Amino acid sequence: MMRLPVLLALLLFAMARPAAAAVHQKTFPVRNVAGVDELRYGISVPDDYTAGQPRPLVLALHPGGERPPFYGSLYLIRFFMAGLKELGAIMVAPDCPTRTWTDPESDQAVMALLADVMGEYTIDRKRVLITGYSMGGRGTWFMSARHADFFTGAIPIAGTPEGQPLDSLARMPTYVIHSSSDEVVPPGPDQRATAQLEAMNRPVKLEIVEGRGHFDTGSYIAAFARAVQWVSSRW
Repeated sequence: MMRLPVLLALLLFAMARPAAAAVHQKTFPVRNVAGVDELRYGISVPDDYTAGQPRPLVLALHPGGERPPFYGSLYLIRFFMAGLKELGAIMVAPDCPTRTWTDPESDQAVMALLADVMGEYTIDRKRVLITGYSMGGRGTWFMSARHADFFTGAIPIAGTPEGQPLDSLARMPTYVIHSSSDEVVPPGPDQRATAQLEAMNRPVKLEIVEGRGHFDTGSYIAAFARAVQWVSSRW
């Protein structure tokens, strides 16, 4: 879904922002997923984390397009962390190991990574959020539908739930963000899905960002912060 302009816009936006909290770049062994044997990922652990005191867990899924190594870490630092800072969460941002997050191999590798993180850190199982932008937004719809027993909140941004059964969606608090002027991923599918889900009394909310293009990444940060607050208020 994403093209080179997103990476360029993100890098320019990153240069204008102050340094973020530490994100450590690591690898996780996988079994020959798309011809690779390790999954690159970034992880941020709050400085005041203490074992035995449960923390929220956030999975952040990057968009598509050009993907330098540890692209997930870059996107976590320069987009997601600004909206997540009040949550005090452990944040994990993998690099997609296949073409897309909706690939079953990607899904399996990411869930194995999260299981490993949960084995190392004390996680509050009632506060596990998945979020993503564009391709990552579609992945958020996909993975939250497949793992409603694991995730307890979802924030898809500039992605769509196309291909997912309606009844599988928004079984946890789900805040959907889309632009009315998205020239790459039109908002119609999100608008239709959320209207149907609201009629089913699912815990879902849609925020339309007016007049912003798909690659205007920074324009979504304020909406993302509102989404995090909305989801956390329902935990």
